[in-house]
Amino acid sequence: MSAPAGAVEEGLPVKASVTEPATDPVIALRGVHAALGARPVLRGIDLTVGRGEVVALLGANGSGKSTAVRAAIGQVPLTGGELEVFGTPLRRFRAWHRLGYVPQRSTAAAGVPATVREVVSSGRLARRRLRPLGRADRDAVTRAVDLVGLGDRARDSVSALSGGQHQRVLIARALAAEPELLIMDEPLAGVDLASQRVLATALRAQVSEGTSVLLVLHELGPLAPLIDRSVVLRDGRVERVEHPEQLHDLACHPHDSAVPAEAPVAPRIGTGLPS
Repeated sequence: MSAPAGAVEEGLPVKASVTEPATDPVIALRGVHAALGARPVLRGIDLTVGRGEVVALLGANGSGKSTAVRAAIGQVPLTGGELEVFGTPLRRFRAWHRLGYVPQRSTAAAGVPATVREVVSSGRLARRRLRPLGRADRDAVTRAVDLVGLGDRARDSVSALSGGQHQRVLIARALAAEPELLIMDEPLAGVDLASQRVLATALRAQVSEGTSVLLVLHELGPLAPLIDRSVVLRDGRVERVEHPEQLHDLACHPHDSAVPAEAPVAPRIGTGLPS
């Protein structure tokens, strides 16, 4: 896979292109429809993330990216189709400690006075079921804080952090749960380049341990070398991406990217990832 110019960071290996959905999916949306109020948003989405796979959802604003990931964790009810998490229908899924979620444009403490470590520690609650944290929990919290480069700020109030550091705290909170599947909605939005690079390094560490990742991105940035497969949404449907080297253009300008006249154009499909 040829990464977009300037996207490859030192020490971040470029992954090979994967055009086929991986087998043994940790999450699978099949023919999914969803609406916000009376407005249809998803119109028959098929999307899978295999074990250890990193999948990026790309597309213009309003294409359905955030709705797709919110539907995947049950925040947006389906109006049609099927959704399974770790092979279990969502309505019966209870093992939420296996999944980490980083929401879009949030703040780490939502106005509640708390330190970085306290916020990150809350990521262990799903595992502990409100029981006191043990040594393994504390070690996981320390590791997550260090992974996002905030070890020296662990005792600081999150209210003293920058926007990029807030985002790091949210990601550390998700990582502290040691999830098998990590879902992140626009993790690079409003984040400075230095923080983007730190987040890319942290994500690389998780992927190397077998964590599966589903990302909503507007621009690939430093995360480009980690991505196995990118899916472009348009009008609540899936479009195939044939040429990985064009992903940067598709992420930023999904409707305007120029395709040479002699190059074959990837077919638009109404539903499903191409086989």
